[in-house]
Amino acid sequence: MGSTIFIVWRESIEAMLVIGILYTWLKTQTRSGSVDAVMGLRYLWGGVLGGIGLALVLAFIMLKVQSELAAEALDYFQIAIVLIASALITQMVIWMRRNGRTLKAELENGLQQARENSNWWGMATLAAIAVGREGAETVIFVYGNGLAQNSAFMPFSLAVIGGFVLAFITFWILQKGTRWFSWQLFFRISEILLLLLAAALLVDGIERMIGLDWIPAIIDPVWDSSFILDDSSTIGSLISAFTGYRSYPALSMLLAYGLYWLAVFWLLKRASVKPAASA
Repeated sequence: MGSTIFIVWRESIEAMLVIGILYTWLKTQTRSGSVDAVMGLRYLWGGVLGGIGLALVLAFIMLKVQSELAAEALDYFQIAIVLIASALITQMVIWMRRNGRTLKAELENGLQQARENSNWWGMATLAAIAVGREGAETVIFVYGNGLAQNSAFMPFSLAVIGGFVLAFITFWILQKGTRWFSWQLFFRISEILLLLLAAALLVDGIERMIGLDWIPAIIDPVWDSSFILDDSSTIGSLISAFTGYRSYPALSMLLAYGLYWLAVFWLLKRASVKPAASA
């Protein structure tokens, strides 16, 4: 459940950050007399609700699809979701590393264009897309992670609620601008944890495919480290869920894990390079 709480916590904070940027811009324009506060807020919160609605529709579709699938087709669906969640988490981290510095400016530029064109629906659409993106990612991440852990509904639901509550508390602390915990530090720490979680989901997908004889194990197991840390123990299962650790790993699983981190380091290096200034 710890990884589920973390996913909801991290994604909820991103959504709150986007809403906070839009709300602050709107209030600033209101004080200068550039926009109507009541109308602007109405469309802003309408867009936020629209984004949440998109995420809920996606969640309903995924649950409906799962309930309709037969046993073999369900295996395919679950493996696909786990691997998609892993890829999306990785893509999100890379995207934030590349665009995080300009996120605020891009959102404000979009709002400015909507205001200049007297297009309140443009503002609502911008809010809906921004929030809907985070919400949709959260649904896929949480769904994939829940499948990986075969979680019961009630504990899983409590973990989701706990993640939201923790996100509100964290966002409030970050907004206060404490000296010891900045937005930059938050994103750096959380992106490391997200990449570890993405690697864990990849390992889970590979493990499922080995179990179905889709890919060869090559050597299984490569080693036995259960005497040091058993991945079925309480601590071991937590570390396994967050990092992909296995006490009896197959060689193909280790190869996939190693290739994943090589690709991630290369992509992060590329994303961290600032574009050259135009002459």
